[in-house]
Amino acid sequence: MISCAIVGATGLVGSTFLKILEEKHLNIDKYVLFASKNSKGKVIKFMGEDYIVEELTEDSFDNNRFNYALFSAGADTSKKFSPIAIKNGCVVIDNSSAFRMQDDVPLVVPEVNIQKAFENNGIIANPNCSTIQAVVVLNALKEYGIKRIIYNTYQAVSGAGYKGLIDLEENTSKKFPYKIVDNCLPHIDVFLENGYTKEEVKMIEETKKILDNQDLKITATCVRVPVKNSHSESINIEFEKEFDILDVRQKLNLSDGIVVLDEISRNIYPINTFSNGKDDVFVGRIRRDFSVKNGLNLWCVADNIRKGAASNAVQILEKLLERNA
Repeated sequence: MISCAIVGATGLVGSTFLKILEEKHLNIDKYVLFASKNSKGKVIKFMGEDYIVEELTEDSFDNNRFNYALFSAGADTSKKFSPIAIKNGCVVIDNSSAFRMQDDVPLVVPEVNIQKAFENNGIIANPNCSTIQAVVVLNALKEYGIKRIIYNTYQAVSGAGYKGLIDLEENTSKKFPYKIVDNCLPHIDVFLENGYTKEEVKMIEETKKILDNQDLKITATCVRVPVKNSHSESINIEFEKEFDILDVRQKLNLSDGIVVLDEISRNIYPINTFSNGKDDVFVGRIRRDFSVKNGLNLWCVADNIRKGAASNAVQILEKLLERNA
């Protein structure tokens, strides 16, 4: 019997785990839902049944209770409970930032480097939401030799969880330092001494790790925008090799997880509402950057709660189950 724990089941990503698992019907016999003490006893409808949420404790994984666990309850929770789960024979797929940059922890996007997931030591890290959609696109174009990347992201408030959504819906500033209504905030996560935010550094370092190229030159500006869901990104890429723009479009069109929407004569390009509720990365505004040799500009949009978090983790779980079947 294959069993799976859902840690953080009452949160925004955790509840999306449940929705996607219902859609996929994976070969899992038993699920147990966990959350903090505050959510203990809450009843959640899942797979047509009522599930009672259990409080996550140090005893939750005793006696090799689970084969797999999906974690989305914050870095502190992951750091405390993931080692306990692993010690009890459980493979953890973690959505937090806790383990992403550890050398012995694979950082996985299935369309890019699923093989790394099979080399895990008990834990697999889910990348940052903005990184996931970017590397799906970059991976499709890696044959040209990626030399430099400039990221500009326009990130929805759902990326900040329920509190971010409340700030937008109620025109408050309880989560963000300023009201997000009518504003774009060039500030996601904390500022570092070098002037970058932690979110920007995450994108830079995670991209290098996932693409397995520490020599990549990358810079980023991450902006929170007054949009409910789905992150948008302007990506500027400088390649080592020359490219044909039609070949670029073809490579993107033929790549798993990518939908090209790029008919400017008809005003067709990716927007947030197109990607909401979907697991693909939508790409458009594909054009040369004439300011540098072998430069390319493009625009991509993806549902940050699904592909940027929950769907990516469930895809990893799905591949593990297929491999171990």
